[in-house]
Amino acid sequence: MNTLSPSAFGAPKVSVFSGKACYDDTDALRRQIEAAIAALELSADFITPGDRVVIKPNWVKEHNASKPEDEGGWLTIITHPAVVREVARWAARKLQGRGSVTLCDAPQSDSSFDAIRRLHKLDALITDLTVEFPGVAFLLFDMRCEEWTIDDGVTIAKRELPSDPCGAVDIHLDEDSEFVGHPGLGRLYGASYDFATTNRQHTDPNHEYRICRTPMNADVLINVPKLKTHKKVGLTVALKNLVGTTPRTNWLPRHTEGTPAEGGDQFAESSTKRALEGTLMRNAKKVLFGRHFLSKLFVPLKKLGRLVFGDTKHVVRSGNWHGNNTAWRMILDLHKCFFYFDGRGVKRDKPLRYLTIVDGIIGGDGDGPMSCDPVPSGVILAGTHPVAVDCVSAQLMGFNWKKTRLLNDAFVIERLPITGFAPSDIVVTSNKAEWSGPFEQMKDCFEFRCHFGWAGHLESDARLAKM
Repeated sequence: MNTLSPSAFGAPKVSVFSGKACYDDTDALRRQIEAAIAALELSADFITPGDRVVIKPNWVKEHNASKPEDEGGWLTIITHPAVVREVARWAARKLQGRGSVTLCDAPQSDSSFDAIRRLHKLDALITDLTVEFPGVAFLLFDMRCEEWTIDDGVTIAKRELPSDPCGAVDIHLDEDSEFVGHPGLGRLYGASYDFATTNRQHTDPNHEYRICRTPMNADVLINVPKLKTHKKVGLTVALKNLVGTTPRTNWLPRHTEGTPAEGGDQFAESSTKRALEGTLMRNAKKVLFGRHFLSKLFVPLKKLGRLVFGDTKHVVRSGNWHGNNTAWRMILDLHKCFFYFDGRGVKRDKPLRYLTIVDGIIGGDGDGPMSCDPVPSGVILAGTHPVAVDCVSAQLMGFNWKKTRLLNDAFVIERLPITGFAPSDIVVTSNKAEWSGPFEQMKDCFEFRCHFGWAGHLESDARLAKM
């Protein structure tokens, strides 16, 4: 029996506050964030002295993947440290000198957390917060257990990392997983060539996730994502950001190997060329698995393959399109884990207090999530339910939320449902009149460009009519 009702997981109210597209004006940014939070009318005991508050930013990468030499390219990729600072200060004030605030993330496997800390002065941020709020413990750490060295998309080395000092917990969703009965079982692809691990964690009737214990044990989880596009699920805002709470990313299925005709979603077309590519790549990955000394030899072969089969910047592969029927399941499963289970792996007897604050001051569109182009949106969004926040985000970006399985299916989950409201219940409060009211009636929204694998599919009906 479920111990909690979906109605306990957050309200369908979302606030969207517009301001100047600037991170440098600390006072203006603080007022904008605080106004967005205040509009939610949180209960007075949402954060209480002594609570364990965990802030989960999006620190996926230290630079823009397509512009590594551009010192400002990261502005479109990660949650800005100025936003993280003001959210941490807001939470610390509520603690009144007792409790803890932890900043943590699991960046992409080939990212450098040391570089992220250095470039964004995160250690200095922790020091400043500790001085400003005596009695509150501030912590910062990388939740990954491995960091990979990658050459042209090929993993050539791995090194162990300490991960979460509190360890991790294995959540057995099993018959409550969205992967139950999925036709792609046995051909799921995670984050590396280790097919066996990904599929071992997801073989009916067993479906298991490993999640860091610190965010699972939080009294209050504050999700602070970036407003940007995503190649596998359309957009990455609140829901997708919790992927960065897992230490073993290869337990998370990203796509299903094969063409659509073969029952896969790796490619968008079922041509002989794509089938051949898929077969060659699968065999090559099996040979490379566990043999990093051979991986370096694969780099020139991959360059040759790019000439024959096309560059990923122009060709859909790896599930980077709207037909991906895999990644959205994993993301919704992660939220089932957080909503229904605690850091001991047992059913919660009281709901997690969950708040999302979205950094949309400078959003990212196009080739998301790693190579976005800037969209100076100037907005901060806030809400207590990630599905509501993501639906409003999609509308604000000029997308049709119904065209992504991540959002559409979030409302029809039968096994451990995560929404206690209907899409029509989502209401926006904003300092702009044209955005206030039912979210699907928001006007004068932005026109973010989709990843090319989603172009012509995800855009709003009004935008598609103009194309």
